[in-house]
Amino acid sequence: MLGAAAAATVGADRTAGLRLPNLDPVAPYAVHAFRDAPGRHRLAFASATENHGEGPLVIVGGRTNRRTPTMMASQLVDRAGGNGPQTSFSGVGVLRYTISPDHAHWHLLSFMRYELRRAADFRRVARDRKTGFCLGDRYGAGRPAFAAGAARVGPRDFDTDCGKRAPGLLGVVEGISPGFGDDYKPRLEGQSVDVTGLPSGRYVLVHRANADRRVRELRYDDNASSVLLSLRRRAGRLPVVRILARCRSTARCPAPA
Repeated sequence: MLGAAAAATVGADRTAGLRLPNLDPVAPYAVHAFRDAPGRHRLAFASATENHGEGPLVIVGGRTNRRTPTMMASQLVDRAGGNGPQTSFSGVGVLRYTISPDHAHWHLLSFMRYELRRAADFRRVARDRKTGFCLGDRYGAGRPAFAAGAARVGPRDFDTDCGKRAPGLLGVVEGISPGFGDDYKPRLEGQSVDVTGLPSGRYVLVHRANADRRVRELRYDDNASSVLLSLRRRAGRLPVVRILARCRSTARCPAPA
């Protein structure tokens, strides 16, 4: 499946007849405030992105030598019916080997972005500091309404560790199969935004997958999900966070009528 000789590189607009993924992030959950340092508060959350498309998301990273600190990412896409070579789209992202207290492996940078916006005018007041993502089939997605023609959910194709403890790799493959999701726990590296100094009020926490649209998908109008929350300040104590609404497949919460 991953042989470079089998892949034909084409232009960005030639996606007809391809079994594309469809990335649909879950609305943020397990949202809570915590004390990051004396006098500093952060809003933590869990996140997940599911593939509800016709084909898998396949990301192939590669570099020519070990002196280069990053890998360039390409996306491989199957043709409908499985006929002919796979199509390869280059330049869809960058992978970097990241060392954290609880893991060390190759991350696809900026696959998801997190931001907090003021509900009154949707002005951004905080954003993420996430370094990247190790994509994989972490769980079976609970929504059965996949795109027409989607492949039947089968074994996990991406039960991968993204080159764990292998900084010397020249290539790595990661992705999400149709019918599976990739999730991240609260407070895991980058799973929070700084809310120090934000006044009490209503805010919208937005999660966006493939925000720059470099990855080819069936559609892009469902690449953001959000929650409306209230943040109430208390002198000398953690802010109280309450979820008021959950909005799937839209950055606006509550969604416009």
